[in-house]
Amino acid sequence: MSSVPWNAVISCLGIHGHGEKALKLFNEMLVEGVKPDHVTFVSLLSACSHSGLVDEGQWCFRMMQEEYGIKPSLKHYGCMVDLLGRAGHLEMAYNVIKNMPIQPDASVWGALLGACRIHGNYELSTFASDRLFEVEPENVGYYVLLSNIYANVGKWEDLDKVRSLARNRGLRKTPGWSSIEVNNKVDVFYTGNQTHPKCEEIYNELKVLTTKMKSLGYIPDLSFVLQDVEDDEKEHMLTSHSERLAIAFGIISTPPKSTIRIFKNLRVCGDCHNATKFISRITEREIIVRDSNRFHHFKDGICSCGDYW
Repeated sequence: MSSVPWNAVISCLGIHGHGEKALKLFNEMLVEGVKPDHVTFVSLLSACSHSGLVDEGQWCFRMMQEEYGIKPSLKHYGCMVDLLGRAGHLEMAYNVIKNMPIQPDASVWGALLGACRIHGNYELSTFASDRLFEVEPENVGYYVLLSNIYANVGKWEDLDKVRSLARNRGLRKTPGWSSIEVNNKVDVFYTGNQTHPKCEEIYNELKVLTTKMKSLGYIPDLSFVLQDVEDDEKEHMLTSHSERLAIAFGIISTPPKSTIRIFKNLRVCGDCHNATKFISRITEREIIVRDSNRFHHFKDGICSCGDYW
């Protein structure tokens, strides 16, 4: 029996944040006598990473080699770095890279840099980014990620250097946008959008939501603003992120408590992720956001990703 359909479902469960279900399905696969292949373990390790299942992921990595004789590829190592890094085990993640028998590529170093962003490790992020810019100097996303890290710790001079480096290499950040379909019509929002016909209603809705969010304990994470401006201006910039504009439009354009579905071309920012949890609770809606990394199902103040993405 082919492993292909099993791999596909395991992968789908993983990107939706159902790591434990993915592991359960893997066990059912073994019971059915289906032999896992290298793709199976990429999907499984990714599922563990997206759900924070560190012990289970390490078990899968060992099983792959010891029981099935599968030699880890760059994708497997990248998943392991991602798994450990997301969970805060940055030293362990770095040790995986140091002990790899093959040369790490951009995906491996990128996983480490992403973990540094989550956990605010300035020193290791600088080292990882240096390696990244050696192996994949044309990927503007890594420059943006490093800029986020520097902004988080207030290293504005370093941030300016990263921007200058990107400009000198002719790189430009991909503009972030979010789309929503309402009544068979797709509306696309860019950060700071002021041209939508319902612009005034959208920003009024966001103002009301922000007040309610703060009463429930929401604190804006200003580190996601990459400009050295006053805090009030940073908060306004966060409020006008594309995903938040799309969500507010969905709220004022659809029946109460109905599901809102958003597509975002980039990774959802950490502050918008937190804000959307609050909004789902306040509005009693399920909000589904498909970003460049995975699906996020927000409901009752909780996201299906468990804050691992």
